[in-house]
Amino acid sequence: MKSQEITKRWVDFFVSKGHTAVPSASLVSSDPSLLFTVAGMVPFIPYLTAREEAPYSRATSIQKCIRTGDIEEVGKTARHGTFFQMCGNFSFGDYFKEDAIKYAWELLTTSVDDGGYGLPPELLWVTVYQEDDEARDLWLKNTGVPSQRIQRMGKADNYWHTGQPGPAGPCSEIYYDRGPGYGVEGGPLADENRYVEIWNLVFMQYQIDNVRSKDDFDIVGELPKKNIDTGLGMERLAMILQGVENMYETDQVRPVIDKAAELSGREYTSAETAEDPHHTDDVRMRVVADHIRSALMLIADGVTPSNEGRGYVLRRLIRRAVRSMRLLGVEKACLPDLLPASRDAMKGVYPIVETDFDRISRIAYAEERAFLRTIASGTARLEDAVTVSKAAGAPLSGADAFALHDTYGFPIDLTLEMAEEAGLKVDEAGFRALMLEQRQRAQADAKGKKGGHADLTAYQEILGEGETVFIGYEELDGESRVRGLLSGGQRVAHAATGDEIELVLNETPFYAEAGGQSADTGLITGDGFVVEVLDVQRPVKGLSVHKAIVREGEISSDALVRAAVDRERRHAAEQAHTGTHIVHAALHQILGPQATQRGSYNKAGYLRFDFAWGEGLSTATRSEIEEVSNLAIRNNFRVDTKVMALAEAKALGAMALFGENYGSEVRVVEIDGAWSRELCGGTHVSNTSLIGSLSLLGEQSVGSGNRRVEAFVGMDAFRHLAAERALVTELTEMLKVPSGQLADRIASTLNKLKATEKELDRLRKEQLTAAAANLVGTARDAAGIRVIAHDAGQIGGADDIRNLALDLRNRLGSEASTVAVAGVSNDRPMILVATNEAAREAGVKAGALVRLAAGILGGGGGGKDDVAQGGGTDATKVAPALAAVVDAISRR
Repeated sequence: MKSQEITKRWVDFFVSKGHTAVPSASLVSSDPSLLFTVAGMVPFIPYLTAREEAPYSRATSIQKCIRTGDIEEVGKTARHGTFFQMCGNFSFGDYFKEDAIKYAWELLTTSVDDGGYGLPPELLWVTVYQEDDEARDLWLKNTGVPSQRIQRMGKADNYWHTGQPGPAGPCSEIYYDRGPGYGVEGGPLADENRYVEIWNLVFMQYQIDNVRSKDDFDIVGELPKKNIDTGLGMERLAMILQGVENMYETDQVRPVIDKAAELSGREYTSAETAEDPHHTDDVRMRVVADHIRSALMLIADGVTPSNEGRGYVLRRLIRRAVRSMRLLGVEKACLPDLLPASRDAMKGVYPIVETDFDRISRIAYAEERAFLRTIASGTARLEDAVTVSKAAGAPLSGADAFALHDTYGFPIDLTLEMAEEAGLKVDEAGFRALMLEQRQRAQADAKGKKGGHADLTAYQEILGEGETVFIGYEELDGESRVRGLLSGGQRVAHAATGDEIELVLNETPFYAEAGGQSADTGLITGDGFVVEVLDVQRPVKGLSVHKAIVREGEISSDALVRAAVDRERRHAAEQAHTGTHIVHAALHQILGPQATQRGSYNKAGYLRFDFAWGEGLSTATRSEIEEVSNLAIRNNFRVDTKVMALAEAKALGAMALFGENYGSEVRVVEIDGAWSRELCGGTHVSNTSLIGSLSLLGEQSVGSGNRRVEAFVGMDAFRHLAAERALVTELTEMLKVPSGQLADRIASTLNKLKATEKELDRLRKEQLTAAAANLVGTARDAAGIRVIAHDAGQIGGADDIRNLALDLRNRLGSEASTVAVAGVSNDRPMILVATNEAAREAGVKAGALVRLAAGILGGGGGGKDDVAQGGGTDATKVAPALAAVVDAISRR
């Protein structure tokens, strides 16, 4: 049974049982504590935890998921994959254990002809939480599964909770027996390789508190509404139904393995054990197939390679795939062959991977090309480090391995392999220690920046009293009452002058930062107090929290107040936000619909807009975007907002930011009707002429396949243009030409300057060449090697010392010789060492000598055995650096 049929049967079955079919959410999780959607239940967490009212009582979904926590296990086991699809069915206060068990057993064991999966009941085993007698009895009553195939497990395996106080409950898992060829008898307790978990049923029925660990917490009562959360691993079921050895050989993954085998000329044999001679190659092909699919799906959902967060995960997946292909003997670019194979396998379920393949492939291929360049440069650096280490009789240092990884993106596995080929070990412990230190620094930084894991108890308590009513679309000031005061995350009764606080109002005109629009600022005043609002955030949905400081008096937790937004700042922010929509529409008009939004930021007078595009924009294109935008402003288009059903908005063609989660009702902002129509909860001007003007500042890359434009609007645009006009006026007066001739005069002046620099460079090179004849006579003997160590003083750049050193090496002839030339350019010292063949045969290596000298100069360097270059920061150490080179040659 194909994967597409498996998912279709799942949805059809649960829809027939009264469930609402919910499309998969993006792999990019809306939960700030998660990089990705890691489980099928993640989009439903607000409903399962009662933070929000579910719009349906029953739901089912096929959710795309990414997990990379055990990435090192990919390819080695039958079931570890980074991308997977979780089939889920959910009940929000509707049915509970008995129906969940009935549905699972019915779908699994019903014959294929009757719409089920047709699994033999005698091959299914069940586990329950050790104290959940109710679940065990329900299995016996409703399925006929014999008691000996129901096993009890503890909290570590069969109990679910979020890790924080809140809902929790026991689990019941269904396992499939793959047969005696895969392990020992005895059920899941005996062997989880033979008995593969395929479906987990979570019975969310208790409230827990004092969570100390995964299996150590206090159950404080039952939930008023009990929920069901189940998940079946589609790939695991496909593995069983398709009769293959592991998830990598299923129909959506195997085509990439076959392509990898074809490209490498290696045979794929389904090897499962390390003793099998084919195991290493097979694992590499499975890694390639898994990672290529994950990269395809991540890019489709808007992720682009970068050095942090989601982008880093994507970069790592692509690079691990490319590295695995290299280890299989394929050194050329291979994604142009592998990615289309994955696209063709996945497009039946996810059509976007085909319709958006031009963008997806452009990003992936560029990343592979960049990594191949990285490998080339890293290899040269590694060769230098290996030479120095072998000369010292020491292993490659952890610091060198870390520098290769951190600076060049060189994988440690590749470092280990290449060092081993050179007969050298690597200080892995030192490398791991430096990696751990870096990781701890990153975690500490992330903890300080990200509030996703913060304790939300106080906010949820206030939210329990009702949501904040936002009146800021219509009013910028109004009467309200304080519902809660917080200080340091805890509720307080009062706050006095100088206190930094958070406060929640029943109603507020203040816009909370969202949708790329910065928050409002302003004042909250009352009887004897003035509070300045500095920021407004939504730590939990439905609650606007004003971050503020008490400027005068004392405010209480139930005070009557008047809330007033800074009107001028809000208007400037509205100009920017509407301007962002205009720029988006202009990009679509000029570049086409593929220039889709990837993010935006608006604040008073300024906008930033990121969009999908693979190359820089020409000056003419930028001017055209600016012209179309300003024409839209001049034409005084109406800006209308409408609230409608999400389905209706999509039918109208309203653009949505990919990866955003929207409710059943949405706010649509239109500019001149269909000219610009977007889903947006932000605030806007009522017509485009109120923006005044828009001035593009520039355009740049913000990662593979993404570009960014920035602009000023309103008075900020006027001030920017006024400043540019003043600069033009100053230049015309300075150069004494009309403004229309300014560009030609500046170009002429620059050409003259370049010609002068070129002549100076020629004269400098002639002087160095003339000096070379005299320098040959300064060569000294250092243990049988003729050595010239020369300080060239002030130089124009690295080419000066390179040309002089190579000239001197040629003049010294075939006798074993080494030349070291140093100089200073822009207050920074440089050194270059060149050796001839006879010197290298005598054990003199330019790379090692440069590393020694550059270290004295306070920097680093490297290169090959014949020519190497380095530099530093301390120009006073040039003489000692040259002396160290001569000494090292003498003592070799």
